[in-house]
Amino acid sequence: MQEKSFQIGVVGLGIIGSAISKHLLSSNHQVIGFDIDQNKLIENNEQRLTISTSLEELLRSSDVIITCLPNEQSLNDTVNQLVSLKDAAVKTIIEMSTLGIVCKSENKEKLIPKNIHLLDCPISGTGEQASRADIVIYASGDKQSYKEIESIFNSFSKNCFYVGDFGNGSKIKLIANFLVSIHNVASAEAILLADQTGIDLEKIFEVISSGAGTSKIFELRAPMMMKREYKPATMKMNVWKKDMTLIREFIDLYGISTPLFAVTEELYESALEMGLEEEDTAAVYETLKKIDKEGADQDAQ
Repeated sequence: MQEKSFQIGVVGLGIIGSAISKHLLSSNHQVIGFDIDQNKLIENNEQRLTISTSLEELLRSSDVIITCLPNEQSLNDTVNQLVSLKDAAVKTIIEMSTLGIVCKSENKEKLIPKNIHLLDCPISGTGEQASRADIVIYASGDKQSYKEIESIFNSFSKNCFYVGDFGNGSKIKLIANFLVSIHNVASAEAILLADQTGIDLEKIFEVISSGAGTSKIFELRAPMMMKREYKPATMKMNVWKKDMTLIREFIDLYGISTPLFAVTEELYESALEMGLEEEDTAAVYETLKKIDKEGADQDAQ
């Protein structure tokens, strides 16, 4: 049976939004995109995506909106404009950004009088994974609304989990990112240890990747650490800083003791202080190299 076709508007055409749009275009959906960055509009226009001249136009012509936004103000602005329109076609918003739960909840409440459902559906995966439709979605919110648009996720993800009440998606996303942050640092320490002990790095990657010690983060970022090349970035340090802040706020809200994350935070901050803002988060390896060198210099004195 052919899946239902939707008129989908994608707001935010960064790495993730562009990848999602591409996959939707290959399915049985009509897609229109918008971004306040004109350069992103030009880039996506070359990929045959229908470009909206304004956010208002997109909101008037789409029954489902997918938002992939960089910050909370962008979501506020999008929802405020939607609320102000009398003839918007939107019935459901699939909110896929990594933002604070309070911000998402406030915008969900704004839309209730308009009978528009906002679903909290953050992504697990990198931009590179999104390009291959290899991401996972944590969907939460009104179950009936989710069921009505569930087929959309099949176009651009390998799996979508419905996790219950609104906000649960973001909670799970923050827990996942909590682990990602630590796994990334653990991978950097492992590569440094292998390097210092004289083991061939290509061999250590092959062996570790096949055993119990591996992780998706190790497999993604260890090769970058081995080469000490961090571009193109799958996740830039300056973008990850926002995620780290959200994780810290989440931890503090529940008063959980997280000593590993506390050390991890310091290492990412050191990477930013070293001027690695535009590099992939694998560049946290450089902070460990620096610490190791400083320790060796002190021992030599």
